[in-house]
Amino acid sequence: MKQQILIGGLIAAAQILGIAGAAAGPWEDGMAAYNRGDYVPAIRLFRPLAEQGNAKAQNVLGAMYRKGEGVARNSVRAFIWFSRAAAHGDARAKAELRDVSQTMTPEELSQAREMAQACEASSYRSCEY
Repeated sequence: MKQQILIGGLIAAAQILGIAGAAAGPWEDGMAAYNRGDYVPAIRLFRPLAEQGNAKAQNVLGAMYRKGEGVARNSVRAFIWFSRAAAHGDARAKAELRDVSQTMTPEELSQAREMAQACEASSYRSCEY
């Protein structure tokens, strides 16, 4: 009898844990990958979210481009993603945008603004990232 209760409890626990694991979405999976240092899978998960207007994902992509995590370090692309996140009201992205802007040349800032406008105008279909 005790063994049946124990087995029943283990089955119930496995089902609960399985359901919790299945409930994770792209954001959670992306953060898990990012936090373990698996940057390329994280980018693959964050990019579609960012393209759909998710400010948190846009901010993370900006940070990844700024630091060179899973991509070549690129202030112009960092600026693009930070500016998108800032436009969606992300306070951290606004601060990051100010910081990255201070490290860029006037030419890089101009290029970043042009790329951001073209990217947004095409609904992210013709982005250079």
